[in-house]
Amino acid sequence: MNVHPALRTLACLIGLAALSNLPAHAQDLRNGGKLLLTNGVSTIEGSGGGGLATWSTIAGNATQEGIGGSAHGTIIELPDYNWTSYGVSLGFFDRLELSYARQNLDTIDIGTALGLGRGYTLNQDVFGAKLKLAGDVVYGDPLMPQIAIGVQHKRSSDDAVVAAVGAASPHGTDFYISATKLFLSHSLLANATVRFTKANQAGLLGFGSATQNNHKPQFEGSIAYQFSRRFVVGGEYRTKPDNLAIAREDDWVDLFAAYALTRNVTVTAAYVDLGSVATAEKQRGAFLSLQAAF
Repeated sequence: MNVHPALRTLACLIGLAALSNLPAHAQDLRNGGKLLLTNGVSTIEGSGGGGLATWSTIAGNATQEGIGGSAHGTIIELPDYNWTSYGVSLGFFDRLELSYARQNLDTIDIGTALGLGRGYTLNQDVFGAKLKLAGDVVYGDPLMPQIAIGVQHKRSSDDAVVAAVGAASPHGTDFYISATKLFLSHSLLANATVRFTKANQAGLLGFGSATQNNHKPQFEGSIAYQFSRRFVVGGEYRTKPDNLAIAREDDWVDLFAAYALTRNVTVTAAYVDLGSVATAEKQRGAFLSLQAAF
C-alpha cells in the first residue's frame, strides 16, 4: 500500500512524543533546563532555528551540562508541489550541534510537464554541524547575541535532473554564521544569519551553473514575539541565489506560529511564499511541522 511520505513522517513522530516520559536516569543525562521554545524548532534542513531560517540555537532541551536532541517532520503543501522534510539533530552541552535531514519535493502533475513523469520526487540529504562561539540566547549581556558558525553538506539523489536543468554539481556545501537573541523583558526574539551558498532551490536542483558557480552571501532573518511561555508568532525572510537560466528562483517568506504542546513536543504552522519553484510561479501555501525534543 502506498502511503503519502508526509503521513509516514508524522506517524513516526507520534512515537517520538514518548520522549516526554523519559525515565529519571535519562532526564539526568539530558538535563533539560532550557526555557520553553528558546531552543527554536527544526528547519527544513534539520538544524535548529525557525522553519526556513537557521538560528544560532543548539538543538535539544539540554543546557551546557547535558546532551539533548530533537526529531522533526515537516510538510509544505504548495499549488504545484508537495515538500516534505524529516530529520534528527543532537546537541552536545549547548555548544555543538550535529544534524541530518532528508528532503523530498513531489512534482505531482507538473512532473509531466517537465518531462519527469507525474509524481516524480526530487530527493536530497543534508548533513549539518553547528558550533556556538559566544554569547547566549537568553542570559548574559542583554545586547550580546548568541553567535554560532555552521556548515551543511547537501547531496541530491537526482544527478540526471540536476544536469538537465544546467546545474554544475549535484552536491555542495553551505557555510553560515548566525546571531540570535531573546530580549526577555520585551518577549522579542531576533535572528540574523549570513549563508554562503550556491544551492539551487536549497540544493534540490543542484548547485551553481556553468555561468554562476561561486558561493554567494545570502541573508536569513527572523523576528518573533512570545505571547506566553508556550506560544510564539513571527516571520522569516530568506534570500536565495538565482543561478539557473531555465528556473528563476525567488526569496522565501513565512509567517509562523509555534506552540509547545508539552516541554518535549512543539507544533509549528505557517503561511509560506516560496515564489517561483522549478518553473512554477506563485508557490504559496501551508507549512506544518512537528518536533519532539529532549
